[in-house]
Amino acid sequence: MRTSLQQPFRAWIAAPAYPWVTGGALTVGAVAELIAFPGSVTTTIGVLVSSASLMWRRSFPPVAVLTVAAGLLGFAGAVNLYVLIMASGLIGCYTLGRHRVLHPAVTVAGGALGAVCVNLVHINTWSRMDLPVPALWEKGSLSLFAEAFLLTVVIFGAVMMGDAVRSREETRKQRNLAQVQLIAMERQQAAEAERAAIARELHDIVSHSVSMIAVQAESATYTTPGLTPEARDGFQQIACTARSSMAELRRLLGVLRTPHGQGDMAVTAPQPTLDHLSELVEQHRAVGGEAKLRVTGERVSLPAAWELSAYRITQEALTNARKHAPGARTVVEIDYGADRRLTLRIHDDGPGPGSGPGTGAGHGLTGMRERAALVGGRLSAGAGPDGGFLVEAELPWGTG
Repeated sequence: MRTSLQQPFRAWIAAPAYPWVTGGALTVGAVAELIAFPGSVTTTIGVLVSSASLMWRRSFPPVAVLTVAAGLLGFAGAVNLYVLIMASGLIGCYTLGRHRVLHPAVTVAGGALGAVCVNLVHINTWSRMDLPVPALWEKGSLSLFAEAFLLTVVIFGAVMMGDAVRSREETRKQRNLAQVQLIAMERQQAAEAERAAIARELHDIVSHSVSMIAVQAESATYTTPGLTPEARDGFQQIACTARSSMAELRRLLGVLRTPHGQGDMAVTAPQPTLDHLSELVEQHRAVGGEAKLRVTGERVSLPAAWELSAYRITQEALTNARKHAPGARTVVEIDYGADRRLTLRIHDDGPGPGSGPGTGAGHGLTGMRERAALVGGRLSAGAGPDGGFLVEAELPWGTG
């Protein structure tokens, strides 16, 4: 209830019309108060200027200096304190602290000096009205300056309140900016880590193919009868080029390896294919998830990079389903399209994006998009047409 009331109130305060409406209302109230309780010309001018100047306090915060000065001037010319002078003066002091037109210490010191001047004017007025006013050097004369002390305390409180609000908003802005920078950094690091993982996995794929080229080229020189010397030299050059490529792949992989031998483990592990999807779904069920695998179209043996990318996308989507929608039913659909396009659809009936526990910066989605882009495909993720969360990827292999 409190939050529901705070939001429209804060929105109203932030609206461009807020200072004009409040300043105009105070001015109308000041006119009504002056009609009910007429004052001197000085008081009238001070009250009206102090109230009306507040309409420009957001577009031109230094006008609050005029607000406070006019309020003190109007109070100095009146025996009694007008309510609108007090309200306008407080808002003016708050504005000075909120926008830090001057340093708070300078603002409070100026306000205190003005309060003392107003108090001296009132002391002179009291003496001319034949009121018992003790001389400044007599006993009890300090009580004459209670008015100045009270005004200074009020000015100090209003200025400090405005400065505290300013400091809190600056802290909030800095915290939000730091959070945005941190999220961007984490996403960049996640993308770089995913690219490194992809590169290590592709090393397995490419190195196997290149090593087979080297072995077959070398064996051809011994198993193929009737080869000319030029043909044997050509096969040897192919084998030599393949071995050089393998050495270069290993050198590049060394740059991508993670510390403490984790890179070696990633290189030596066998890479999964789409034939392992049923095992992946079983693993999802074994840890408490509910999943179903649907395959349409004729199974096609895709290039290794496509098989691996499709498997990793499905694996990450199931992981996200367990993390953000525990207990939800998940359906994994694989379609080997006749247009040489592999389509993946992983859909759950959970609460949808941003609703489940553990909602983070979307590092898993970043990795899945990297996987899809690697093979020239595309990936979309978001709310499903019937609710829940949907990950859909299209991986064309016709041009691969």
